[in-house]
Amino acid sequence: MIVAVLWILMALSALAVIFSLYLSASAQALAVNDSELKTEALVSASLELTGYQLALAGDKARPPRGSFHFRMNDADVLVNFTSEAARIDLNYAPKEMLAGLFAGFGAKKEAANEDADRVIGWRTRLTPGATNDEEALYHAAGLSYSPRQALFAHVSELGLVVGLPPALVDRALPFVTVFNGTSGVDPEIAAPEVLAALPDKGSDQPKAGLSSDMPAATDAPATDATTAKSPCYRIEATVNFNDGRSSASEVVIALGDKVEPYRVLSWQDDVAPRSIVQRRRGPQ
Repeated sequence: MIVAVLWILMALSALAVIFSLYLSASAQALAVNDSELKTEALVSASLELTGYQLALAGDKARPPRGSFHFRMNDADVLVNFTSEAARIDLNYAPKEMLAGLFAGFGAKKEAANEDADRVIGWRTRLTPGATNDEEALYHAAGLSYSPRQALFAHVSELGLVVGLPPALVDRALPFVTVFNGTSGVDPEIAAPEVLAALPDKGSDQPKAGLSSDMPAATDAPATDATTAKSPCYRIEATVNFNDGRSSASEVVIALGDKVEPYRVLSWQDDVAPRSIVQRRRGPQ
């Protein structure tokens, strides 16, 4: 009888331990979910405030970049926003600009021109009845896929373009976009790496070291690089909670109208805070 009672007590003790572990795990899971929900809400608030500021400024006075800070609940939020015109658009940039970017990251002149050709080949629609030379290059390289031959859907597709070294792609990614929507950039906010890829000011020729026989990209809209504007903005929201936790999210939005002030085009959480696509202003 005593042995049976002892077994029952041991079983009850084990059940209590298991239940306590379950409660602990559940509490931790709820805490994580609560933190994620709070972060998402704070980032959403950042988008709302950014969209409001840009809409309030109007099209003509809209700032190409800016920052602000606010506090909500138990967190401080730092928000930086920059027009996508600060970056080179993979879908519309002319060959000379793409080649200039690759050359600036160490590619030799001929290799930079070839890489630019392959980027344009990836995004250019095949003419009906024409020989698909671009696809043949991918097959010759032993790749199991063909070029999209349509606009880039995401900058990560740059890594799929045949012939581009992975190291070159990694260096180029922070300076390119698919949301600029024009063939130019805004030199007032572009990074030095982007400015170095532009033709010399006052000339249609590329900078020294690049070939001068570079045609414009297919279907690229004619845009003056000195006045390029974009309705899309990249927003970096850094959330710092009172308990020491922090996170950074990067969101790209497209400005809309009064009915729909903005649309989210891209949302990425857990990014490293950065502000590299900035140009230092000289003395005013």
